[in-house]
Amino acid sequence: MIPTIPQPRLLTAAYTAYVVTFFVFLALPLVVVAVFAFNDSQFPSLPWEGFTWGWFFGEERPVIGVFHERPILRAIGTSAFVAVCVSILSVGVGLSNAFLFNRYRFPGQGILYVFMLLPLVIPGIVLGISILVFSSRIANGAWDIAEWDIEALRPGLTLVILGQFSFIATISTLVIAARLQKFDRSLEEAALNLGASRLTAVRTVTLPYLAPAMIGAFVVAFLMSFENFNTTLMLVGSDAPLTIAMFDRLKEGSTPLLNAVSLLLMLGSSLLALVMIAFQRRG
Repeated sequence: MIPTIPQPRLLTAAYTAYVVTFFVFLALPLVVVAVFAFNDSQFPSLPWEGFTWGWFFGEERPVIGVFHERPILRAIGTSAFVAVCVSILSVGVGLSNAFLFNRYRFPGQGILYVFMLLPLVIPGIVLGISILVFSSRIANGAWDIAEWDIEALRPGLTLVILGQFSFIATISTLVIAARLQKFDRSLEEAALNLGASRLTAVRTVTLPYLAPAMIGAFVVAFLMSFENFNTTLMLVGSDAPLTIAMFDRLKEGSTPLLNAVSLLLMLGSSLLALVMIAFQRRG
């Protein structure tokens, strides 16, 4: 609909109803999850048994809160560690890729760019299985040839980090490259004319300009890694990140504890998104 062109009232009402229905469809499940995190019941469902903070701060069974549930806290720490590692790797490689595809022209660049985008269109579970099969074959081959057990290629945190990095780095590349394309290269040339080296010009002129995009890419990578499930499920070992730990708990039976964890995730994700928007506006 074009706002400047008058529309029939029926069409306007239908469009408004569609927009409202769409946002209710998106928000209602989140609201239900958040509400039942405070239900004084063993089950996250009706009837409502009363308001409680127990699923956040409870210390005695059967109501053990998130902040006293050691397996959940350990899983949160594991997810945070994986997300930070993936974010650092993704931003570093994404920055290099952005310069590579924006500043240079070389044979096969188009094919290489397509290969870089390919992980985005591959289902996460297929990507995880492919990485697992490939790494397992290398590890088994190393053991058969030299009896060298490469633990990093077995299911575990290292493989989870590499698996998530394989597709999140592409997103970081696109975020940083989009801002680099808007950069005025005459600013670098001015720094070179004033006696700065190429590296100094990039470090003092280009990188500060790219800082908002790099921070945004870091936040996006962190959130995608922290909340990833499909790829992680195929590569996880004994140290389970939060999404896998919640999945295992759900198989045993859902409790409002999972609602409380979900609510904390929603709040944390929203906070990081606001930080990213603030830096983007500042930039």
